[in-house]
Amino acid sequence: MLLEGQVRIPAGCAISGFISRDGNRINGSEIVKSISYMHDRSNGLGGGFAGYGIYPEYKDHYAFHIFYDSNEVREQTEKFLDRHFDVINLSRIPIRRIPSITNEPLIWRYFVDPRPTKIASSQLDEKEYVAKCVIRINNDIKGAYVFSSGKNMGVFKAVGYPEDVGQFYRLDEYDGYAWTAHGRYPTNTPGWWGGAHPFSLLDYSIVHNGEISSYDANRRFIEMFGYKCTLLTDTEVITYIFDWLHRKQQLSLEDIASVIAAPFWTKIDEIGRTDPEQAEKLRYLRNALSGLLITGPFSIILGYTGGIMALNDRLKLRSMVVAEKDDRVYIASEECAIRAICPDCGNVWSPKGGEPVVVTLNEEGRKRCL
Repeated sequence: MLLEGQVRIPAGCAISGFISRDGNRINGSEIVKSISYMHDRSNGLGGGFAGYGIYPEYKDHYAFHIFYDSNEVREQTEKFLDRHFDVINLSRIPIRRIPSITNEPLIWRYFVDPRPTKIASSQLDEKEYVAKCVIRINNDIKGAYVFSSGKNMGVFKAVGYPEDVGQFYRLDEYDGYAWTAHGRYPTNTPGWWGGAHPFSLLDYSIVHNGEISSYDANRRFIEMFGYKCTLLTDTEVITYIFDWLHRKQQLSLEDIASVIAAPFWTKIDEIGRTDPEQAEKLRYLRNALSGLLITGPFSIILGYTGGIMALNDRLKLRSMVVAEKDDRVYIASEECAIRAICPDCGNVWSPKGGEPVVVTLNEEGRKRCL
């Protein structure tokens, strides 16, 4: 019989993140240190980070981070980019070779602007045009994957433990006002570079701990609106759900939480006794967007321009801790990951299931960063 400590039943992956509400830029080494304290929650098959405010000198341009299987694929993709964008700058993403990160694809970075004539002929707004171009590359060009496509932000991910991934991408050379991180423990899908978290489209990025049992229903719904889920993992669909609900349908993040982690009908009836208008709104969201209810255990951190959001499933089947210190808010799967970089933080709490924690830049922070 195995004794305690000789067998491990994982509670899923590890997530961590923080934001400076004043817009102070924080070195990437801090998020690497934070996620390293949850090393045992991952198994080396995926790690990654998203940083916001990391490209101030190019903040008005879209930053594409792209994996390539070969130089032939790179050349094909660059022809597509040249037809649809003005390329301001391009280069390999700087890396630091370490023994634990192997078999990397070609990793390139492009700062681009959509061509105005192309936007006009497409009859789309700028963000929709860029999103459709990203989806076309990922779906139509085999061996190319745009894994980051927002302005003044970037995703960095690989197969490996997250602290090694942070060293590999030289995150100590980047500074940003917000960071998120993920350590992966895949259960039903393979560990590969494209399947590591965060998943991103435009400036939205998702790190996720858990498993989505409603994936097929969620995927079928969101693919009706032009999205393509091609990356062999359930988390990809969450990013597209946020993009569609927030950017395209203009729902608030609090309302989106009431869609993907919707209250039970009995809870809505209870709310109706004191707030009929709110209950009616919740009933409408549940009925109209039932295909986007995410079931199964999950905790997520959403990163976006100007803020971050944390959310548990409505039964709180995955752990999540939040803490504050001065202008910073910290979120992690375990408190140790917060204490590692903020030993004296205060106001530590665990959000309730389905209760969103939304933190945004204040007015001074927005002036400084946006």
